[in-house]
This record gives sequence, C-alpha cells and structure tokens, in this order.
Amino acid sequence: MRIGLTGGAPTPDKIVKQARQAEEDGFHALWYASLVTGDPLVAMALAGRETTGIELGTAVLQTYPCHPLLQANRVSSVTAAMGRPGFTLGIGPSHESLVRDAYGMSYDHPGRSTEEYLTILGPLLRGEDVDFQGQDWSARSAGRVTPPAHPVPVLLAALSPRLLRIAGQLADGVVLWMAPPRAIETHVAPRLHAAASAAGRPAPRIVAGLPVAVHDDEAEARAATAATATGYAGMANYQRILALGGADTPGEAAIVGAEGSVRAQLQGLLDAGATDIWANIVPVGGTREARLDSVRRTTSLLQELLD
Repeated sequence: MRIGLTGGAPTPDKIVKQARQAEEDGFHALWYASLVTGDPLVAMALAGRETTGIELGTAVLQTYPCHPLLQANRVSSVTAAMGRPGFTLGIGPSHESLVRDAYGMSYDHPGRSTEEYLTILGPLLRGEDVDFQGQDWSARSAGRVTPPAHPVPVLLAALSPRLLRIAGQLADGVVLWMAPPRAIETHVAPRLHAAASAAGRPAPRIVAGLPVAVHDDEAEARAATAATATGYAGMANYQRILALGGADTPGEAAIVGAEGSVRAQLQGLLDAGATDIWANIVPVGGTREARLDSVRRTTSLLQELLD
C-alpha cells in the first residue's frame, strides 16, 4: 500500500524532524493542512531539503485568498528551496463559513471559481504563459511567473459531481477527506475517471484521507476519532459524502479496530478505487500510556502494509 501520514508540528524544526522520521519509517507522503505553522509552505520547503524522496503535499491550500499567479510563484519557491522533486499541491475552494465569514469574500460560485482557477494555474505550473479572462479569475502571466524547478502534481479537494469533473479534466486527481470506501467506489472514482478519460488525461490519483486508530475497544476508538472531527459533522458537503458512504457521522467513517480489522478496512479503500491512503493517526485511551500504545500499534500496522 502507498500510505502517507498527516504532517504538522508546532515549529519548523519539529516538522523537519517529523519528515525525517516518516521517511526513515518508510512512509510515502506527509499531508499538511493550510494552517500548519500559519502557512505550511516554508516548513515544507525546509523538510524537503532534509529528506530525499518522501512526498510532501498540501491538503489543502485554499484558492480564494490567493491569486493563481501568486500561487504558482509560491509553488516555484518551494520546489527551488527543496532542491528535489516531491512537492504536491493540493488545493480546494474551502468552505463558505471560512471564505464568506472570515475572509469577507463571495462564495456564490465555488465550482466556476475553481474551474477558472485551475484553468490558469495548471498551465503556469507547466511553464506555459496564460492569458485568460474569466468571471472570477483573470490572468496575464507573461514575465510574471517563475516556472517550478520540478514537476508539481495538482490534486483537488473534490467531493461534489462538478468538482470531480473539474479534477478529472484539469488536475492530476483528488485528495479526499472523510470519504468512506462506498462513496469512493460509487461516487468519486466513476466520475473522476470518466472526466479524465474524456479529457485525454492519465488515470487520476485518489488520495483517501480518514482517521485511523488501532485499538481493541472499537466504540472507544470511534469516540476518540469523532472528537477530532466535530467541525466536519455540520458541513453539508461532508454530510453528503458520509451519507453516500453509508456513515452518519465522522466517527462511523473512521478506520478503527484491532489490527486485522484495520488491515481489512484499509484494503477496502484500495479496492474501492483509492490509489493512496492518507492516515490521520488518532490516539485512543484514557491514559497517556494507553494513547501512546494505540499510536504505536497503529504506526506499526501501517508500516507492515507499506509497499
């Protein structure tokens, strides 16, 4: 299995240490949220310099507060600083509660906005000039963008039919959060592959992110994972993808249980169409020792399953 972990720590030095350890342990990737150290890109660039092959990806950077020309130049800075391939850009339109309420920006057309954004960003990351006039985004890039030093795959946070179509046509795949196997098999993979095929693009990646915990008490493990995902329970897009996957809550979608059960559930993600697993390890237990043991068991199992 191709397995990545959630990246992030309080300081850049600890992020570098985490990346070294994850690479030493054999994991394929680390995925960083947009608020890691305020903005994850500097810390990711440092981690990239101190590692040799582990993929470092954003999951995800928001599109709305950053013009695609600026985004392309930020990406180029990261690839130059890393000095090697391995940076993956995960982006998405985020949520209305953040874009409208925190940034004070319109969230009336997230699908159209995302499509125009990728129409500009994709060619820029391939070193092409862009002259595009859209309704939400426009760009004239000549002389304003430094091409990345290495190829940069782009993954879209896509759950809706429209965004899955956009991901298939204009991106290299999707990075998912809280999508159970049934939702991937019946909703995500068919739409994504159909769009990529129609656009003449290679088979897309499907990075499936879920909380994971190895623990003998499944109910306790589900409660622990649910406690880390309370913000998602009230968001309409996550409610829809959970329902498509046969889960009522994030806790029900989590991958938990003893080693054999977790192994089978992870294989179920791949059988459903995922190409990569993004495991967000959740500690479980009433004491520090119990939580550490749960993390140790989870990490050990994931290492056993690595390709």
